[in-house]
Amino acid sequence: MAVATPEKTNDLGGELDEIVPMTLAGRLRNALGADLGPLPVIVGLIAVWIFFQTQNSNFLTARNLSNLILQMAVVSVLAMATVVVMVAGEIDLSLGSVAGVTSALLGVLLTNHHWSVWAALVATFAVGAGIGLLQGAVTVFVGVPSFIVTLGGFLAWAGLQLSLIGSEGDLPVNNSTIAAIANNYLSHAAGWILAVAVVAVVAGVELMRVRDRRAVGAPIGMPWGSIVRVLAVTAGSFGLVAMLNSNFGVPYVLLVFGGVALALGWMMQRTIFGRHLYAIGGNREASRRAGVPVSVIRITVLGISGLLAGLAGVIATSNLYGTSAGVGGGIILLEAIAAAVIGGTSLFGGRGRIYQALLGALVVASVENGLALLGKAASTEDMATGVILVLAVSLDAFNRRRRAAAGQ
Repeated sequence: MAVATPEKTNDLGGELDEIVPMTLAGRLRNALGADLGPLPVIVGLIAVWIFFQTQNSNFLTARNLSNLILQMAVVSVLAMATVVVMVAGEIDLSLGSVAGVTSALLGVLLTNHHWSVWAALVATFAVGAGIGLLQGAVTVFVGVPSFIVTLGGFLAWAGLQLSLIGSEGDLPVNNSTIAAIANNYLSHAAGWILAVAVVAVVAGVELMRVRDRRAVGAPIGMPWGSIVRVLAVTAGSFGLVAMLNSNFGVPYVLLVFGGVALALGWMMQRTIFGRHLYAIGGNREASRRAGVPVSVIRITVLGISGLLAGLAGVIATSNLYGTSAGVGGGIILLEAIAAAVIGGTSLFGGRGRIYQALLGALVVASVENGLALLGKAASTEDMATGVILVLAVSLDAFNRRRRAAAGQ
């Protein structure tokens, strides 16, 4: 017995020596498999800003950052539409063309037919949403993949855009309400009120998150995550307003696409419809068997996409004081997809956040703006955007393999 006891102790010691490394390894695997959220894109954005600031001291001035917000507005709206569609496992390649045709329609109604601005806006949004619903219906009821349906729409709506504008290729829009969207600013006092409102909304959402955890009996403890998020939003909001007020103030267009981002973020994170979106993107067949109205939601997301494309068309019209055949063309669709993917939206469906797409749009706009300040050609901007897109998709694929390896 005297001999057996130390042997048993030694065995136990050996087992403990093996258990501790396994626990640490498990924690390491969990850390590697965890969703890093917006951290990678924030780090990338900081790196981009530092680089361009060292190359041109005007990059981080209040005036240039205000211009940056105006430049990213259209891409931001289209990126949010891309997130909604891709989370559900669909794709919309017609976004740019729908933005173009709705911009053309708005210009024709206001300039040629002298409609009131509100009637013209209602018609514009109705056409955008109607196009999306039509494409969704063809996708669901005919069974044609959304990739093909919206690719056809990309061509068809671009043709309709040219037909509406006419042979001249552009049409001025001299309407003060439309022009104000992308060219006017809030007063300084209104900017500060907006910052307080944003912080209040975020704090309210965090309180509801804590309440929900308490309602299901989940451990709460000290909600450090919520506190950090509220403090970060407070610092960001007040810092942004202070910076913008040192120039002309907060642009109206920031209020527009920021409000849309809050509404979409709420819809996707706090409603049954949003939960169904993620479920369908994760596993469509399992969602159908669970009673989720898959067909209705697939049509609806494409309708929302068309509605947001209509908003992008309105913003583009405001920015140009008119409309042209170039609205919605070029690489703007690819920039929107790049912004969504850079922000962490998965090409395979089931994962993506609205606010992260805005960060992605900011990265794309920052690269283009910085290269323009350095006097680089448009071809260089296109190549840089392409490289960023490939890196973002590669990171998405790497993250999927990493999470699968970690069993998450």
